[in-house]
Amino acid sequence: MINEYDEIAKSDNADVTLYAKKINGVYIDFKIDFQGGVLTRPYWINTTSPTWSPQIIYEDINKDGKNELIIILTKGTGTGILEQEVHVFQIQNQRINNELVEVPVEVIVDDPIAIVLKNVKTELLPNEANISIGEKKYAIDTNPLKNKPEHLFPDIYFGNLINFEINDNQLIAKIGGQISPAGGSIGDIQITYMFKDKMYQAKSIEFKPNE
Repeated sequence: MINEYDEIAKSDNADVTLYAKKINGVYIDFKIDFQGGVLTRPYWINTTSPTWSPQIIYEDINKDGKNELIIILTKGTGTGILEQEVHVFQIQNQRINNELVEVPVEVIVDDPIAIVLKNVKTELLPNEANISIGEKKYAIDTNPLKNKPEHLFPDIYFGNLINFEINDNQLIAKIGGQISPAGGSIGDIQITYMFKDKMYQAKSIEFKPNE
């Protein structure tokens, strides 16, 4: 069955291979071959650009002494756009046909845009962008921005720049704040996740202005 699919990413460390079908310029209908067992994810999407092939990471990010399987997909790229999504699987022992095998079970990751909307207050003025996260307040002078656009959004926009990474065995999302349709990025909201209540949710939220 997998012969009909393209192999698009592989990790020898995790013994994982990703297969998908190329349709209308994107990869869809994924198959995850994990140590010989196959999972199906028909609604996953990834760009066909080799630069943005899916990332496969096999690390312990919930401090339980076992590695998790993390797959980062890139759904869209372009001027002022980098849209990624992450999928995290815990490896569990399950009995199949009287044999104990390791099976990846997907765990919910709280949506980073929802976290931003619930926790970050913003205001966009003609020459200044203001961001508040709890007691912390940031004021960014937008005048020095290169090619500062004439047409500004009504407010700082989060949604076009969504980037995931694993750093120091932690899942991190970086959500770029933009002030105009042409890009105009002022910095990132950085969300560090922790595993709590059977899901990954925000442990810390901070703003990292562009240098």
